[in-house]
Amino acid sequence: MKCTRYFPPCSLTRYLYRMQSVFPAVYSTLCPNALAALIEREYNLADVHCKLLVRGVGDSYLVSSANQRYIIRVYRTTHRKLEQIEEEVKLLLELQVAGVSVSYPIPDQQGQVIQKLPAAEGERYAVLFSYAYGQVVRTMNPFQLQMLGKEMALFHNVTMGKGADTVRWTFDLTYTLHRPLGLLNPVLEENSEGYAWLQSAVKQVEKKLNDLEYSLFPSGFCHFDFLPKNFHFDVDKVTLFDFDFMGYGCLVNDIMSFWQHLTLEVYTGRMQQAAADEAFDHFLNAYRQHRFLSDQELAAIPYLSLGFWLFYMGFHTTHDQFYVFSNQSQVKLYLDLLKHIAKTYWN
Repeated sequence: MKCTRYFPPCSLTRYLYRMQSVFPAVYSTLCPNALAALIEREYNLADVHCKLLVRGVGDSYLVSSANQRYIIRVYRTTHRKLEQIEEEVKLLLELQVAGVSVSYPIPDQQGQVIQKLPAAEGERYAVLFSYAYGQVVRTMNPFQLQMLGKEMALFHNVTMGKGADTVRWTFDLTYTLHRPLGLLNPVLEENSEGYAWLQSAVKQVEKKLNDLEYSLFPSGFCHFDFLPKNFHFDVDKVTLFDFDFMGYGCLVNDIMSFWQHLTLEVYTGRMQQAAADEAFDHFLNAYRQHRFLSDQELAAIPYLSLGFWLFYMGFHTTHDQFYVFSNQSQVKLYLDLLKHIAKTYWN
């Protein structure tokens, strides 16, 4: 299936094209009104309105039309290459067909799902997604935890074994521990004690995971960011979305990312440990009704959490919009959390 379609410049871009030179840009914000006009024309929708919601790896706009809502994601080409977007789109369409509750790509009138748009910094790619109705819930009740556990298991049943040759990320020890540690070396240049602690923690985690035969864990495409901001509850339904960091790795990484949420709730005093343990049990019991999870995978979760945080800390050092998360005060917060996790949850 051909995914990409080129659009002629809109009026603003046409004006820029007529200029002899344009000051180089690395990132621009596309006009919501121009995006609304494009969506009306290419998706045959009436009375479309666009509103910028958030900037990040891609820019997300809320799209309203009649009684329907959508999300259009405009990716930054410095953050996501076309082939990486194509792989994300392909998986989401497979998940939709399989009945997994995800926010999925919407094709235009020609059947295309990735739009190519001329921007000040060059070509950018956009995808229109179905809207995840409902809301973020930080403190979930047992029914919601069971819904999430079931949906994550169904997601893994589809992605199991997929992605070994991915053009996105491989969440192995190289990319979750060793490479980020190297990226953080200059960031922690003035905090040699903190960097030394990370080096020691990486060695400890690597040994523990090897003892658990980590390399034999079931693998496939992971979401790798199953925090509450990335799924919505709507009465008796949960919808998964934001697959920005989708990559190949052990499927238990996704369970670990949700465990991180509960751990943070306890760490910040918003939840007691007993309540967090009970919540995780509700989630796990539902997951295990639809997918097997070994005791070794479960034992690895607290140790995999180091790779989760190091991966994102390393990512922050390489992408301009996230440099603020690499300042000394922010990195100290991360280190304090990691030391707490090691002291509290590691053997």
